Amino acid sequence: MQNVYKKLLGISFTLGSLSLQAQQDPMYTHYMYNTLVVNPAYAGSRDALTVTALHRSQWVSFKGAPQTETMTFHTPLRNNKLAIGMYALNDRIGPINNTSVFGDFAYRLRINSKSRLAFGLSAGVRVTQARLSSLDLEQESDPAFTNNIVNKTNPNCGFGVYYSRERFYLGASVPYIFQNKFSDIKLNDGTVLAGQEQRHYFVIAGTVLNISNNLALKPTTLVKLTPAAPIEADLTAQLVYANKLSLGANYRTGDSFGALIGFNITPQLFLGYSYDWSYGLKTSRYNNGSHEIVLRYDFLPGEMKQIHSPRHF
Repeated sequence: MQNVYKKLLGISFTLGSLSLQAQQDPMYTHYMYNTLVVNPAYAGSRDALTVTALHRSQWVSFKGAPQTETMTFHTPLRNNKLAIGMYALNDRIGPINNTSVFGDFAYRLRINSKSRLAFGLSAGVRVTQARLSSLDLEQESDPAFTNNIVNKTNPNCGFGVYYSRERFYLGASVPYIFQNKFSDIKLNDGTVLAGQEQRHYFVIAGTVLNISNNLALKPTTLVKLTPAAPIEADLTAQLVYANKLSLGANYRTGDSFGALIGFNITPQLFLGYSYDWSYGLKTSRYNNGSHEIVLRYDFLPGEMKQIHSPRHF
């Protein structure tokens, strides 16, 4: 297992963080409840002050496995055309830790009585730490693991567009536009590898289809694109009973299957849990799957607290 762990770190840092490109951003099974992290135009879309907390423990029992936490809040402003938001994210794998804090701003256009189009901007910083010299390596002189990265701070910004109706949404975004450089590693043959963030492109979509008076089907998707890396898509379908209980399944291309359960404890408070298992990795034999929990609360304006129309997204 120790050899597998070393290979994992080598892939995640040398391939994921350097100029050899791969998916870098964290993954979420509850992406449909964590939309602000990938698209700033989502801000204010629930017409409430919405606070969401998420924790993900990936590859449980695997030493140094990814751990991710996010906290978001967003709200429309008084004129209802503008909205603001903010999120904090902490993501770590082995000796590598990334912490991000971003603010969001959205301008919302009412197309007609049933649909809205929003444009969003985000700006913030990402702080990277990597204690690579603390690793026990088979090849002690490996230059890719000899230089630590200590509190490397990079500013960044993002852009998104989000179209929504009561039962449908579609969005596209680039959360991090700048491809910041955070380290140089010189190999024994003189080659220099530049540690660099890679630009990610996201497409999100979802709808709600009524099956009966008390039962609805909610299919959603999140597609992630990064240059020189395979396209990755999350495909999720949830059955929603009486706007209270939701049960669903998730498939992440080339990676995992998952199951979700959620409950609207009150019209304002939602609690969700998911479990997924990575079938496509050699590491799957060494871990007990991934767990994720999400908690969301809507602080509704006083005049809206008696409105019982569900907020599907």
